[in-house]
Amino acid sequence: MGWLCNLSCKHCHLEAGPHRREIMDKPVMEACLTVLRQGGFATLDITGGAPEMNPHFRWFIREAVGSIGHIIVRTNLVILLEPEYRDLSQLYSELGLEIICSLPHYSADSTDKMRGDSVFSRSINALRLLNGLGYGTEPQLPLNVVFNPDGAFLPACQQSLECDFREHLRHEHGVEFTNLLALTNNPLGRFGGFLQRSGNLANYMDKLYSAFNACTLAAMMCRGQVSVGYDGRLYDCDFNQAANLPLEGGETIFDWQNKPLSARRIRFGQHCYACTTGQGSSCGGAIKVNG
Repeated sequence: MGWLCNLSCKHCHLEAGPHRREIMDKPVMEACLTVLRQGGFATLDITGGAPEMNPHFRWFIREAVGSIGHIIVRTNLVILLEPEYRDLSQLYSELGLEIICSLPHYSADSTDKMRGDSVFSRSINALRLLNGLGYGTEPQLPLNVVFNPDGAFLPACQQSLECDFREHLRHEHGVEFTNLLALTNNPLGRFGGFLQRSGNLANYMDKLYSAFNACTLAAMMCRGQVSVGYDGRLYDCDFNQAANLPLEGGETIFDWQNKPLSARRIRFGQHCYACTTGQGSSCGGAIKVNG
């Protein structure tokens, strides 16, 4: 939906923030809907920035419901408490959308360190709001939490993290969620800048190389998705968008209208190792949970 966001998170690979003006316009969204209606896709995964801040966002999700069965919205949670966006939680539940929300840690200190002052407390309030609508408590309204490490290290086991998060959020804040998704920080954008400034880039890349797991390759997210940039350009994944690695041939979503889906060559960079470490990492969390 674009790179405009109400937060400026330290780990954001797109360097999204309030100052960004890269916003997807309606013709690009209409082309996305056309391609969805042609078939071949199982899920529409909507992200940003804060996708809610796109002026055509409400129109888009209402139109998309009739085009594809499974829709995910990725939210930073705190946007849902802003007066201009307070209606969206109810709209999400009415449309039956899955919510994936960013909550780097179950402690205020770690979360606010990455995302800004008071973000943790506001995130908890947003989670309670969503729980009140059935999210995270009713099976048809999944509420999944995304964990990111708050430094130059790799995430722990996803199952263990989920148990820890559930215990702390449930007993300390009365909050429920469906699943936890553990993501490895990609060495791009603001996190990449932090690694360079702190002298940690080479060491972090060595960690990624050392933790390489070939068993994750068959299920890497780039093999089963395409990422649409705010301007309609296509990428193998959201991280390639941050790395400015568009599809070979430079295709846009407009080129895919009235065109059958076909195999393509995937473009890789050194940042791709972040998706192949340990249990693997993808927009859906760990790739290979066992082994």
